[in-house]
Amino acid sequence: MVRVKRGNVARKRRKKVLKRAKGFRGSLKRLYRVAAKIAVMKAMRHSTVDRKDRKGNFRSLWIARINAALKGFGISYSKFIGALKKKNILLDRKMLADLAVSDSAAFAKVVEAVK
Repeated sequence: MVRVKRGNVARKRRKKVLKRAKGFRGSLKRLYRVAAKIAVMKAMRHSTVDRKDRKGNFRSLWIARINAALKGFGISYSKFIGALKKKNILLDRKMLADLAVSDSAAFAKVVEAVK
């Protein structure tokens, strides 16, 4: 039986993991078997979850900005969104938050259209 030498393949796999572990502290960036492989797998898992969470975080931010802008008009956020749906105004929360922050006159017109 012929012996299979896997030097290049194994080294490439290890180097790929250690490259991803760059910036980790101590043995997490140096020791492949004990630490780096596990740390990189965990980091990849967190990056996937956090990429999904980021969308919810932005939505919360937009809602907070809209709610703060609506305080001056004396209308609650939930009533405002319900009235938007009823009037069939197709502005999403991202656009409304941007209007509330950057162009308060346009946001005031939207609020008046809803009232």
